[in-house]
Amino acid sequence: MTDVIPENLQNILDKYSEPDAMFAALLPTLGEILQCDRIFLYLRNPETKMGKIDYSWRRNSDIPLAKDIDWKPEPAHLPEKDPLFAAALRTEPSIFVEDVETADPKVLNREFERSEFGHRALIHAHLCWENQLWGVLQPCIFGNKRVWSESDRAVINQVVSKIVPLAVAFVKAATVKQ
Repeated sequence: MTDVIPENLQNILDKYSEPDAMFAALLPTLGEILQCDRIFLYLRNPETKMGKIDYSWRRNSDIPLAKDIDWKPEPAHLPEKDPLFAAALRTEPSIFVEDVETADPKVLNREFERSEFGHRALIHAHLCWENQLWGVLQPCIFGNKRVWSESDRAVINQVVSKIVPLAVAFVKAATVKQ
């Protein structure tokens, strides 16, 4: 596995230290590098269990937009309904799903993924800090399965390690404003 990430992505990771600017610049570049159809960033407050999707990128307007800029409570039943989210809450490593249709039911709930997201392949990248989930970065593919390469995995792992502190700062700043 390589630890080298594309120069344009590294430039974004090096250039931005403010969450809003980082996330706005990061998603389109990451989408192009991963050649995915959509990426969204779900940010959450682990204490209040409130979350929102402020940042989303999609390849074209045929892809459903994932955006919900208002803080909303997470459904209490979500961890039981969504094994991916339950794994994120346990702060397990990010999960790379090559095919929603053939994935182990212990990994994901196929019907939930179909009805809520509609994607076929995804990365459920967990933004964890001090044993708490602060967000999920989710690149995905519609219509086709996808084998996530070692390079894809390295890029995601490096991006996650860089943006976790910014996600925490964003959520804490938003909590102060509420």
